Amino acid sequence: MEETDDMVEEQVSSEIQVPDHGEAMRIAEALLFASAEPLGAEELAGRLPEGADVAKILEDLTAHYAGRGVNLVRVAGKWQFRTAGDLSFVLARNVTEQRRLSRAAMETLAIVAYHQPVTRAEIEEIRGVATSKGTLDTLMETGWIRLRGRRKAPGRPVTYGTTPHFLEHFGLDAIDDLPGLEELKGAGFIEGRVPSDFSVPVPSDDQALREDEDPLEGDDLLQPLDMHQSEAGEE
Repeated sequence: MEETDDMVEEQVSSEIQVPDHGEAMRIAEALLFASAEPLGAEELAGRLPEGADVAKILEDLTAHYAGRGVNLVRVAGKWQFRTAGDLSFVLARNVTEQRRLSRAAMETLAIVAYHQPVTRAEIEEIRGVATSKGTLDTLMETGWIRLRGRRKAPGRPVTYGTTPHFLEHFGLDAIDDLPGLEELKGAGFIEGRVPSDFSVPVPSDDQALREDEDPLEGDDLLQPLDMHQSEAGEE
């Protein structure tokens, strides 16, 4: 008796092992819980059974944990379990309070996030006051800002931008998730009447250097800040 095409197809299909979705979800769940850092879809795929539908697994896990004490969220393009936002007050008393950034550091960080790539002189122009070397040092030590390149301008000043760690720390999936003008108003960061021509820049953390930037050189990494700029006090 000759085998029909349907019989051959059925036989081949039976030999292909389709990974069990539930088991793959359990593995992904364990990997995400055990990881101290967010995991990307490609990282998960490399450790799950071959052929596992990573997108579907992440979708199902997100839905499963949506109403629980921890949620699966996407930060900086990767995935991580985090405490549900409405329960943060429960854990607040058990967390050692970290040293707060100064007002100058927060303002500088905001300027870098919204205006990157930006130089120290441009930060000072926007703030209206001098920015000390210590402020930029602190932000680089946190891992929230990085050196991008050097501006193609007299003195070739260093340009700064944000890092993936900045997105992870503030729970952002992408830089364009930063609040816009209306959100800043609603949160109380902008009060009173705003000039009609006032706008919040659309941020971009594109890793590629722009036309007005040169690549960093080896010495730049050893002496990252603009050493030729004098240190000054700030408000």
